[in-house]
Amino acid sequence: MTKGSALIIGVGPGLGLALAEAFARDGHPVALFGRDAARLDKYASELNAEGRTARAYSVDAADPEGLEAALTRAADELGSPEVLVYNAALMSPDTPTELDAREFAHTLAVNVTGAVVAAQTVLPLLRDGRGSLLFTGGGLALDPSPEYTSLSVSKASLRAYVQSLHKQQQGSDVHVTTVTVGGSIGGDNPRFSPEKLAAAYLNLHQQPQDQWQAELLYT
Repeated sequence: MTKGSALIIGVGPGLGLALAEAFARDGHPVALFGRDAARLDKYASELNAEGRTARAYSVDAADPEGLEAALTRAADELGSPEVLVYNAALMSPDTPTELDAREFAHTLAVNVTGAVVAAQTVLPLLRDGRGSLLFTGGGLALDPSPEYTSLSVSKASLRAYVQSLHKQQQGSDVHVTTVTVGGSIGGDNPRFSPEKLAAAYLNLHQQPQDQWQAELLYT
């Protein structure tokens, strides 16, 4: 039986690309979403050259209508989704007393609202009503930083949303989890290499249903 598509939102040169590679190599047709069309086309071409199935979709996660349309189009072109990974995030430094209201709202639009739009769009599209919705969280949701206030607030908000969605979906065949990454991705610790992290997401998707939980604390 062929596998459903994997929709990866927030594909850049780090974790996003590693996620696309991991799910593509596991046999899922993969949709790559991000703002840089040329980069996405390059990544998709490289995966297709390996014999995988991948397509690129240029979209801004802060644009609800555009994101919904791109996700729907990907499901039409690659088949009903089995996996959604929301990995889009803005990570600019800012402090509690120097927040710019417009920039703060834009950060929340990408880091939180985009995740809500993605989940609401993909849930009714899931293949046979089953699949995984996985969200990239961060340790700042648990221990906020005064140097990264917007990121701290948005990751805390995302964590609360995903846990609420997890509770709502309990008893269904939809696995909803946030991966709370408690370290620097791509830093000196090999455990936080993009490839190791991507393998953890794939493992979550493959987990038996009796092991599902609202959060993976990846430390």
